[in-house]
Amino acid sequence: MRAPLKPLDEALAALLACATPLPQPDTVATFDADGRVLARDVVSPLQVPPYDNSAMDGYALRCADATALGAVLPVSQRIAAGSVGQPLQQGTAARIFTGAPIPAGADAVLMQEDATALADGSIRLNTPPQPGQWIRRAGEDIARGSVVLAAGTRLTPAALGLAASIGLAALPVARRPRVALFSTGDELVMPGDVAPENLPPGAIYNSNRFFLRALLRRLGCEVTDFGTVPDQREATLHALQTASASHDLILTSGGVSVGEEDHIKPAVQTLGQLDLWQIAIKPGKPFAYGRIGGAHFMGLPGNPVSSFVTFVLLVRPFLLRLQGVQDVAPKPFALRADFACTKPDKRREFLRVRHNAAGGLDLFTNQSSGVLTSAVWGDGLVDHPAGQTIAHGDMVRFLPFSELLA
Repeated sequence: MRAPLKPLDEALAALLACATPLPQPDTVATFDADGRVLARDVVSPLQVPPYDNSAMDGYALRCADATALGAVLPVSQRIAAGSVGQPLQQGTAARIFTGAPIPAGADAVLMQEDATALADGSIRLNTPPQPGQWIRRAGEDIARGSVVLAAGTRLTPAALGLAASIGLAALPVARRPRVALFSTGDELVMPGDVAPENLPPGAIYNSNRFFLRALLRRLGCEVTDFGTVPDQREATLHALQTASASHDLILTSGGVSVGEEDHIKPAVQTLGQLDLWQIAIKPGKPFAYGRIGGAHFMGLPGNPVSSFVTFVLLVRPFLLRLQGVQDVAPKPFALRADFACTKPDKRREFLRVRHNAAGGLDLFTNQSSGVLTSAVWGDGLVDHPAGQTIAHGDMVRFLPFSELLA
C-alpha cells in the first residue's frame, strides 16, 4: 500500500531536525563577509557614537543664551569633524559640522539654515533652539557590551557597516557548505556539446544543472559539479561514494519518482540510508533524503519547475540551518489575486505569479511542472492551500523570489 503524501511542513521539520550546524567556523575579513552567517555573537567593545556629536552643519550653543528671537551671538570657535573644540564660552556660539563633538557647555545645535551669518562674524538666530536638538547622544546607537549582531545572522551590507563601526576588521562565520551536484539521465545533453539542430530524438538539454548550481552558490555553498552521471549502477555508486567523502550534501535531480527504474535509489541504499517521500505539494511531489557516511543526500524531481520549487522550499532552508540560521521560513505577503483558480487541488499548490501595475498578481497561464518559462516570467509563488479555490480579488499568500532566491 502506498504511503500517504507527507505534508510540506512535516517534511521540512524532519529535514531541519537533521541539519546540525557545520563544525569548524571560519574567520573572514569584514569586507568579504557579505552573505556569510555569523558563527558567534558580535559584542561591541565600545559605544556608538563614542561622544555627543552634531547631527547637522550649524552652530552649537547654550539655549539659555538664545531665548530671544533675533538674538545675536559671536562665533568663538570652529569645530570640524575629527577635531575636538574648547568648552563653549558663555554668550557665544561655536561653528560646528556634522559628526563633530559637541563642546562642553553647549546643549543644542542650530541648523545653519536657521541662522544668518553677519559681516562681523557673529550670527543672528532666526528661530530659538530647543534643548538637545540636533545632538546625537553618545551610545544612542550601540551600548558598550551589547550584542549588535547575533549568531546565526546572515550578514548584509548594512551588517558589515555595523561591524566596521565598532572596529571589527574580521568576523567569525560558519564554514561554507560543501555540496556535490550531479544529474542523472542518459537523455541529458549539455548546451554546447550538441547544436540544437543536431539534438538526437529523445534528448534534452540539462537545464536543472544550471539553475541548481546558481542557487547553491547564492547560498554561499562551495559547489563541486559532477556533471551528468550515466545510467549505470557502477558509475552511480562511484559518484556517490566519491562525493560523500568530502562533501556535506550530495544533491541530485531526476530519478526519485515512485516506481521509476533508476540507479540512485539502490545505490544510496547500498552505501547508506534513504527515505523516499511523496510530498503533498504541486509541483514537486517526489523527494528523497538520506545519508551516505557523513554526507547528507537529497534527490530532487527531474521536471525543472518541480526541481526549482522543491529546492527553494526544502533545500534552501536546510542549507541555511546547516550554517546556523534559525529563522529559515520565508515571509509571505498578503496580496490581491487578479486571477481565478476554480478547480481545487488535493495538494498544496505553489503557483507562479507576478505583480501587475494595479498592485495585484497575475497568474502564468501554463502551470505545468516542465514549463521553466513560468519561473522566469514570474517574480514569486502563491502558496495556495489544498482543497481551496481562488476568486478574483481574493487575498493570497505571496512568496517573493527576492527572498526565496536570496
